[in-house]
Amino acid sequence: MSEIEKTTEPVAHTAVFQEKTIRRAWHNEEWWFAVVDVVAVLTDSADAKQYIKKMRSRDPVLDANWGTTCTLLPLVAADGKLRASNCANTEGLFRIIQSIPSPQAEPFKRWLAKVGYERVKEIENPELAMGRMQELYEKKGYAKEWIDKRLRGIAVRQDLTDEWKARGVASSVEFAILTNEIMQGTFELKVDEYKQVKSLARENLRDHMTDIELILTMLGEATTAKLHRDRDSQGMAPLKEDAKDGGAVAGRTRKDIEAQSGKPVISTENFKQLKGGASKRLKKASGEAQRLDVEGREDE
Repeated sequence: MSEIEKTTEPVAHTAVFQEKTIRRAWHNEEWWFAVVDVVAVLTDSADAKQYIKKMRSRDPVLDANWGTTCTLLPLVAADGKLRASNCANTEGLFRIIQSIPSPQAEPFKRWLAKVGYERVKEIENPELAMGRMQELYEKKGYAKEWIDKRLRGIAVRQDLTDEWKARGVASSVEFAILTNEIMQGTFELKVDEYKQVKSLARENLRDHMTDIELILTMLGEATTAKLHRDRDSQGMAPLKEDAKDGGAVAGRTRKDIEAQSGKPVISTENFKQLKGGASKRLKKASGEAQRLDVEGREDE
């Protein structure tokens, strides 16, 4: 359930403010941001949850209206699982910011306004969203060839999840089950197991795949979408069978590549966001420090 790329309601994402990640969700036609992440950014507090408790005790009006200021929404937690978290929309965050003495308050308000405007424009023109994603990956230091594959993979994934929705898939659990069927058929690993191989926690798995891993993931998902259409599958049981078969097609291709090259396709390598905005490919990430990077709309 930890990897569901822009497919569930509410849609989960992450955003970056001055190189610090803030989880967010698209809910009721507007962005809702994780309050604990915002507080951590504005205060540099080592324990943002404790800061929130003290903040509420200092501001009884805010405390009394906390239930209307915040809404519990599912976000990816530190353990990689979806957990309910207090989120606030732009109006709610402006109220919370009033109780936080921080030099970051004004820049953060401007950032909030910009993020909201960008989302409205992206709904009107989806190509803007793809362009923004490409720019973000470039800033992180990803190679252009990798970015092209990643963006193509997002389009393939979206096509697949549209098929799932049209054929009766509704919950995040069902999306996760079908995704794991494809991943297991392709790589003989479930999503969470694959993340362990790459020493990832909250990070988006696909943002840490090699070129060939991305291509095989696309193959499994594109094949699954084709099987859904060819077989006109409806409901979880037939869709799960298609996902298993689609993953098996990609899995056979993986094994053929490994037989020809003499090397495993599955890699322990990942990409980590480094201080200063640069990104670097790391070898064998076991034991390395782990940090969240981008896009959580991820369905994976």
